[in-house]
Amino acid sequence: MSQNHLETPQDLLRFQLRTAMTMEEDSLAAVTELSEVARTADIKKLFRHHADETREQIENLKKVFELLEVPESTAPSPSTKGISRQAESLIQRADESLHDQIALSAAIGNEHYEMASYQGLIVPVTALGATEVLSLLQANMDQEVHTSEELATRLKELVGG
Repeated sequence: MSQNHLETPQDLLRFQLRTAMTMEEDSLAAVTELSEVARTADIKKLFRHHADETREQIENLKKVFELLEVPESTAPSPSTKGISRQAESLIQRADESLHDQIALSAAIGNEHYEMASYQGLIVPVTALGATEVLSLLQANMDQEVHTSEELATRLKELVGG
């Protein structure tokens, strides 16, 4: 399903939903890579837990597609790819002792992008009155907020702040 020109609010919502699916798939790949780069067991565990949550979020998005009667598909998400490329670049040039800090910082950046994306979906879905869809998107948003807070707390502990 290609949407080169978006003409209606529904077109935009469908495209943003497709982008959210790509975003979550990219996030799952990134968090798996960050888990491998992380040096400490607790940070690796944090990333594995986040991967499990991301799988749940993907399932929630699949349900949203179904409820909105939109064919499940993806659309480009250049932002998530850029966040991953930035992390890879930093990891390549940084001493191993900085890898946990880089991994946490990159994950926080990704979480904030995901929160913004869900906010962009939640507002129009609220206007549509699609309460079941709203509940699924809000559950994903709540997980993103919680994960962001966990990552920030762990980063502060790591850097002594």
